[in-house]
Amino acid sequence: MTASLAAFQQSFFDALRGPSGPTGEQAFARAPGFAVYRNTVMAGCVDALAANFPTVASLLGEDAFRGAARDHARELPPEEGVLANYGERFADWLQRSLGDDAPPLLVAIARLDRAWTECHLAVDAPTLDATLIGTIAPERFAACRLVPHPAARWLGFDDDLPAYALWCERRAAGRRGDAADASPSGRNESALLTRPHDEVTWRPVDRAAVVFLSACAEGRTVAESFEAVSAVAGEDAAAAFAPLVRAGAFTRIDPAPAP
Repeated sequence: MTASLAAFQQSFFDALRGPSGPTGEQAFARAPGFAVYRNTVMAGCVDALAANFPTVASLLGEDAFRGAARDHARELPPEEGVLANYGERFADWLQRSLGDDAPPLLVAIARLDRAWTECHLAVDAPTLDATLIGTIAPERFAACRLVPHPAARWLGFDDDLPAYALWCERRAAGRRGDAADASPSGRNESALLTRPHDEVTWRPVDRAAVVFLSACAEGRTVAESFEAVSAVAGEDAAAAFAPLVRAGAFTRIDPAPAP
């Protein structure tokens, strides 16, 4: 690719994002027909964000959301042609652009919407067969590593932030979750999203589950992951472990090295 062609392509891309200067290679942007390209690109970005963040859109209202989506698209345009994955940094952008006025609940809801998209688009992988655990001696199992499923996403929230309950209330109207997604305890639970059978499901989990999954994702052994729960959450991870396996949060057990 010649330097002049690369420069033209960059100027064309810049012009699509917003008003361009009147001279040089960007002069083509003054043509009346170019506005069609610019509007089409922007509308595609906004529509993609609305599809990927439906709960945020329902909370903000259409006009406010589309305005925010346009600002986001101008600052952080898509980096790939497939818009189904667009919005990786939208939650962080909301927090940064709104500054001190950013409602923590709205940012948390955006992270949950993003987690749904990541869970939906993650690569396929088998879920861990729980019966395999019973075939491993306890002392050997403690030295094994549990590998989280590539589609699993978990998020922890502050005790006074009912993000998961509100997200469930808004999201359930459009997409099915797990039977346990209604936050029956009334507490402000953390959230686990999985895709064990080709469809995203979600359920409330406690702080112990979040700490345990995070430790497993860091490559710690089972014993080390249980210790992390005791040290950070001050809770017993054993009660959280079996539900995580049943939910499809793990894909395999990596055996301990031979002695």
